[in-house]
Parts: sequence; C-alpha cells; structure tokens
Amino acid sequence: MEEFGTRPIPPSATTSNWHSFPQPTRGDNSPEGLDLDNFLAQGLFPIPSRELDGAEANIADHNPWQTRINQILNLNLTNAPAEGRPPGKDWAHQRWEEFYPTEYTITAQAGVRTNNGFRNRFQRHEYDSIEFGENGLYHSTLQWSNGSESLTITGTTEGIPPRFHPKMPLQERNSLWTFDGTFPPKLLKMRYGESLLFRHYNALPISPKANNGFGLHTISTHRHNGHNPAESDGYTQAFFFPGQYFDYRWPMALAGHDSINIDASDKRAGGPDGAGGIKKVQGDYRETISSQWFHDHMLDYTAPNVYKGNAALLNIYSALDRGKEDHYDKVNLRFPSGTDLDWGNRDYDINLLMADKAWDKDGQLFFNIFSVDGFLGDQMLVNWQYKPYLDVRARKYRFRLLNGSVSRYMKVAVMTEDREPVPLYMIANDGNIMEHSVYFANGVLPTQAIAERYDIIIDFSQFEKDTKIYFVNLMEHKDGREPEGTLGRNKAFNDPFKRGNTCDPAVGKFLEVRVHDYEGKDHSMNPANYVKGKKKMIPLPKFSQKELANATHRTFDFGRSSGTDTSPWTIKTDGGQGLTADPRRVSAAPTVGAVEIWHFKTGGGWSHPIHVHFEEGQILSKDGEKPPEWERWARKDIYRLGDEVNSSREITIAIRFREFMGSYVKHCHNTQHEDHAQLLRWDIENPNQAIPIRSPMPSWEGVKYVDSFTLPTYKTGDEDAKEDFNDD
Repeated sequence: MEEFGTRPIPPSATTSNWHSFPQPTRGDNSPEGLDLDNFLAQGLFPIPSRELDGAEANIADHNPWQTRINQILNLNLTNAPAEGRPPGKDWAHQRWEEFYPTEYTITAQAGVRTNNGFRNRFQRHEYDSIEFGENGLYHSTLQWSNGSESLTITGTTEGIPPRFHPKMPLQERNSLWTFDGTFPPKLLKMRYGESLLFRHYNALPISPKANNGFGLHTISTHRHNGHNPAESDGYTQAFFFPGQYFDYRWPMALAGHDSINIDASDKRAGGPDGAGGIKKVQGDYRETISSQWFHDHMLDYTAPNVYKGNAALLNIYSALDRGKEDHYDKVNLRFPSGTDLDWGNRDYDINLLMADKAWDKDGQLFFNIFSVDGFLGDQMLVNWQYKPYLDVRARKYRFRLLNGSVSRYMKVAVMTEDREPVPLYMIANDGNIMEHSVYFANGVLPTQAIAERYDIIIDFSQFEKDTKIYFVNLMEHKDGREPEGTLGRNKAFNDPFKRGNTCDPAVGKFLEVRVHDYEGKDHSMNPANYVKGKKKMIPLPKFSQKELANATHRTFDFGRSSGTDTSPWTIKTDGGQGLTADPRRVSAAPTVGAVEIWHFKTGGGWSHPIHVHFEEGQILSKDGEKPPEWERWARKDIYRLGDEVNSSREITIAIRFREFMGSYVKHCHNTQHEDHAQLLRWDIENPNQAIPIRSPMPSWEGVKYVDSFTLPTYKTGDEDAKEDFNDD
C-alpha cells in the first residue's frame, strides 16, 4: 500500500504561481500524470470553509473544465460550480468550528498511468525504517524477472506500472480509475482527535462513453463506516462531476462524544499525539474503530465504479491501537506493527485488499454490466496483484483482511505448503477490536461477506526459514446470487478448478507467504492472553434492559418482492410492499440519541450482506439464537443474510444514533443488488422535526433540491415486531 499522507491545514493559502486543476488530455482522457502530480503536490486552495459567499459550498468558483465540457457534450454552461458539495443549510457542514479540520489530504480519481513517485515524501516510514529501510523486506517496491528481462524499483513508487502481473499487459487509462490514477493501491492513516479534510477531485473523462465499457464518471466517496455527519458520508445522491471537487470533512470523533467522557479525561479515549503521549478526546473508548476503507457510492453505479478502482484502505490509530508495539503505557494493546515510529508502524501490520476480477482477451479489466444478480470475477487479486507473494519475518504479524469484491463471498484458510493448518487469532471484526480474541486452530476463518473486515494475528515464529504458507479461498460460487458452498482445505489447495473439484476458478491459493529469519525482538501482545475467560481487549458497550424494552422496532425484508427486470432487488419496510431505491423517500427516521432494534429478514435462494451506514450495531440474535463468539464480542456494520455457512435468514440488532443528523442509507453490499436497486434512505432527525430534509439533485450546472416524502411508518416503526420481541 502507498500512503496518501496528510498535511496540516494552513491558516491561509497563497495563490502566487498557483496551478489550477489541469485540463483533460486530447481524446477526453484524464489529465497528464505529471500535470496531475504537480497540482496535487501544491497544497490546499481554496482553504475550506463552512460558508463561502453564504452558500455553504464553493459555487462562486467555476468548474475549470467548463469550456471543454461545453465542447465535448455540446452544452452551454456558464456558471458550473467548482465544488460538487450541495449548497445551502440542508447539507452544510455540521458542527464545523467544533470539528474544524486540522489535517488534509488531496487526491483525484483518474485513469491509470505509471506512478511518478510524488507521494514518496508522504510515506511516514520514508523507505528508511526497519522493513522499509535498505535492508528490509519492503524497501524494494517492485521486483520481478522474466527470462533476460528484469525490473527492480527500490525506495520509491516511481516507475510502478498499472499491471496485475509482470507478464500481463499495461492497463489502458479507461480500464481502471484509481486514486491518483496509480498503483499501488492507497492507504490513508488517521488518528482520533485529528479532524481531516479529504478533498477529492474528479479527473475522469467528461463523456460518459469514455469508460472502456463500464463505470460512470460521476462519483460519491463513502467512508465505510465512519462516524461522520451525513454531508460527508458519501450519500449516494450527493455525487459530483468531472472537473469538480468535493470536500469531505471527517471529524475523527468517538461515538458517544456528546454523552460519555465529556470532560475527555479517559486516557483510553484518544489518539497518538506524535510525541509518545495521547491526545485525549471526548466519547466512549469502547467505540474505537481501527480498520476501515472508503469507496464509491454512486447511485446505480457503485458496483462498476468500485470494481474499476474507486476503493482505498483506511487505518485508524488510537490510544488503544497505536501501531507501536513497544509502547508500554497500560493502554496500548501492542498489536504487531513495529517500533520505529511513534504511531502507525506498518512493518508487521499488513493490509490485504482481496477482490475477484476478470479481464478480456487483451488482458484489460472486464465487467458485465448486465449481471443484475451479481458479477463474479474468475481470478482472485490481492492489492490488485495476481498470485503475489509476501515476504515475512519469523514473528507475529497482524493482517487486516478486507473482502473488496462486488458480489463474491469468501472463506479464507491459511495453511503451509504441506497443507498443514496455520493457527490464527481474530482480534477485530468490521474494524471493531473485540472484547476477546477468538482462536481458530484449523486456520479457517468464518465466511467473509463483501465489505467485511477481519483483523487476524499469525505467529510465523513456529516455522522454519523458507517455509511457504498460503492464503486459500474455500468458498465456491456458481452465480452472484449466493455462494454455492465450501471445499475442504485439501481439495481447495492445489488447482481445484483444473482437477474438477469446482466450477469456480477463484477457489484455491491466492497469496503465497515466504518466511525469513528474524533477529529482532517481538514486542507485540500475545492474543492467547485475551481469549474468553482471560483479559479483555475492548469491553463491548452494553444496552440496558430499559433501552431495549422502550426501543422502536423496524423490520426490513430483503428479497425480490415487487421488483422489475431491471430493478429486481427490493426492501420491504415494516410490513409494507417491496420497494426499490428512491433517494427522495425516507423509510425510517430515528431521532438523535435514540436506541432502536432492527430486524433483517430474507427468503431462500440468495444472500445479502446488509450494510448500515454511520453507526455500528450489536447482533442480538441470528435465527433466534445467540451469535457466534467472533460476532458476539464485536460491534458490526455488515450483517450476512442467507443460507450459506455462518449466515442467517433473520438477524436482530440493537443500534444507537448519536452526534450527527441527516440522510444516510442502508443497502445490500452485493453492490450489484444495491445498484438494482436494494437500497433505502433513512434519516437521523431532531426529536421534534416534522419535515424531512430535501434531497439533492446534482447536475453539471450545480445541485438543486427536490422535496422528500416518507413512508407511513417512518417514525413509528413496526409495532408488531416490538410486541413479539418484548413477549419473547
């Protein structure tokens, strides 16, 4: 992963010698790579503000691509705004001064090109510390040979091409649209207590036809599952256009900020201050989140846009999860990471973005836009690489596993080249550090749905030098509606597709790990000390019996009721008819501070990983039974509905709404289901609010609003479900 890096927000900006957002190249492509790098490296202009000329968004400056847009699309724009953020009070930044951004990152979504290394100076390790140093495992950022041809790049990302594999062709500019338009994939590192401005430019082609067959050039960036105000959540209807930017402000506040630890005295609630201490913040330390990601959430086009490259990883560092394993302050949990930096060491903390992909006969990325049940790639990639290997030391490692597919479920096993299981511990689920670690002696993780994150610890000190270890996918698909089942470890290990054990070529080995000697000292914690019955990592926050008894109940049934051929996937709410997506419709409106109980249901024949934006919930029951311990010890933001192993047809969760208000969504994270059209809007409102906020309607000429409307039960919920729950 290449770090985005962050910079302090300047008190003011200079416009001398300022280069404006570079123009598209001939042929309606993204700007030239060097021009884009020079622009992104300049700094921040204009300085962000809640109010700009009274509009709460920058509509005073014009889209710098306006002339080219008029030429290519035969329009007559005169006042196309520079910023795509909706203006007006409905979508203004909430609590702006209280959470004024202290740091910022700038990036642009662009067609792929060779990396010029402009982010080298933003890598906190500077390619000069421990495993990133000259004698470390990761100082070489690219190394391969093919006969007499070889290439080695050390201490920089300059020269890294957009390839899936050294023997595969370069990807064309409109085959992939990535952050900065470059490989490696990107990682953002943030800390609690350091509010961040994420300025995202759209450098995609002006014409929607310039996409190599799939993907849409309008985007919306969702930080999954950030505790963010609605206007910075990446709402599906708050998208922006080529030439524009969008200022997302991510407060980095703990949930419970307004009600728990309001004097910020608890040293467990906070983030690293960069000097060995903790910057304490308000809020509930039990709500600390560690592993997230962010991705596109464009209405009806989330699947192709994410698949095409609009996905990046996010590590959050805290007093509890500092990313410095030798920091002994009785707060830091000392997960495997490294020791050189005050926070955020990545020497032994590895992000793995797992996703299935397909390519055409020319080796270019391919996607089937007509697959409404779910698109499956036929090959597994890790961090956008096909069949890669990873060098590790003989010591403990933390792996942050993300299923970044659009429709594929996975079941990951870890085993040696002799097919012996590699034991592991799960320490976090959906980015939430668990109350207790969970031991998997057989090295097989639970089913991992789309967008689920599992953080695990593996101890490689038990293996000899040069041992090869493999990550293997056991879960088979025949189509995108649901998984078919799982193969045994032995069947899945050695080319199961060629041996006739499966029809799915994405089953099998997808990452090789090679063990090297370790001469240092492993300071990291022992996860065996935190299993059930021993110490706790982060205690699970509780709901009182009174809160559960008085909670509003809502029922959501995910299936195909009342669907159409083009939008077959629907959601029934509180016993009503099945409805497809409509960003104007408010299906539920909990009040800020409320506790609610939500019931998710589905029938047979398909699987739905349900994602609720903004707040994590706690699973109360799955098919009437208690959840397994890897879900019992953690809060969740993905809930697996279906018949496959580790899933359920009915899931009941408790959830609490705090700090911010506005429009959010809930949807199936099989993003082909989401796009066709299993998504609904829900709002967090003031207790006495009678009229829902308006729905934004973006266009090249700016964002206008239309009135919203509501379901009859959007306030009351499902009274029958409440009565049944309290009777039980």
